[in-house]
Amino acid sequence: MAKTKNYYWRIAGFYFFYYAFIGMFAPYWSLYLKSIHFNAVEIGMLMSVQPVMRMLAPNLWGWLADHTGRRRLVVQIAATLSALFYLGVFVTISFWGMLLVLGLMSFFWSASMPLVEATTLSYLGPDAARYGRIRSWGSIGFIVSVVGLGYAFDHMSIAWLLWAGLTCELGILVFSSQMPATAVLAHHTDHQPIRQLVLRPRVLVLFGACFLMSAAHGPYYTFFSIYLVEHGYAKSSVGALWALGVICEIAMFFLMPKIAHRYGYQRILIASFALAVLRFMLIGWGVDFLVLLLIAQVLHAATFGAYHASSMGLVHELFKGRHQSRGQALFGSLTYGAGGMFGGLASGPIWQHYGASLLYTFSALMALSGWLLLVLKKDV
Repeated sequence: MAKTKNYYWRIAGFYFFYYAFIGMFAPYWSLYLKSIHFNAVEIGMLMSVQPVMRMLAPNLWGWLADHTGRRRLVVQIAATLSALFYLGVFVTISFWGMLLVLGLMSFFWSASMPLVEATTLSYLGPDAARYGRIRSWGSIGFIVSVVGLGYAFDHMSIAWLLWAGLTCELGILVFSSQMPATAVLAHHTDHQPIRQLVLRPRVLVLFGACFLMSAAHGPYYTFFSIYLVEHGYAKSSVGALWALGVICEIAMFFLMPKIAHRYGYQRILIASFALAVLRFMLIGWGVDFLVLLLIAQVLHAATFGAYHASSMGLVHELFKGRHQSRGQALFGSLTYGAGGMFGGLASGPIWQHYGASLLYTFSALMALSGWLLLVLKKDV
């Protein structure tokens, strides 16, 4: 394990700042947008820019990394341009200006993670079950960001959020140059076109179900903070509830090697979808009961922690050799990207016309649909 220790903190540092950025963006960016007078539909559209770019950009960057064999350089270029375009948030408060800035920033920001995921799993090699322990540093970064900013915004203007985002961008940039330069190992599927691998029934079922899980989470990432604030929760309480979920996620990452060995990734994935149905119903109909919200946030251990680690493990098994980076990129694009975009765009009109309870019922139905797909097609 000496080779893992050599790069452990470098990889962990990247995860820390990347997910600290998400801890800044997902809970609080909608509050910032509301503070500069965007309406619900505009907020839903702007919060969907990142998922859109996660759908479009990683395929290009994954192809470039696999074609050149220089993942680390591609990550460095993407991190540099992401930080550069992020600066635009300091100079615009118009809808179209914000849309352009977020689009350009997200195009490069979203490029990094699939390549880093592939790098991490390649570097760990036969110890890929330890992925969750390195990835947990991203969750720690998320907690530091979401809790710290939650308490800060009880005492200062939400406009300071822009500087928190810049700090995260610079951290991503610094650690992007510290990634290990992993070799792409030959595999017997190297001669096959990537389309042939994606069209395998097992891959289609996995990608389809995970698309639905990301769609289910779209309303959570778009409106959860606004939902809580409108029901009387302080911003520090909002941050604490987000953090509780991620603390449980970290615990799950550390337990995953043992759980995966006993139950396998497929069964864990199916269970995570079933628990997601329960979680979103609790959020939608139990917001006024703190104990129900606490249970819902504890379930983040399953609906993201177990879900993410098991889906990453399955993708790593399904895409090998020169297709590894593009496999991760396609998974991110078609699930977190397209699914998150669909969920985010749908959330604005549903929130505005039907209310929060039906919005999170929509999330539960998306998770239920993914569960049915996995259960009915588990033998393909």
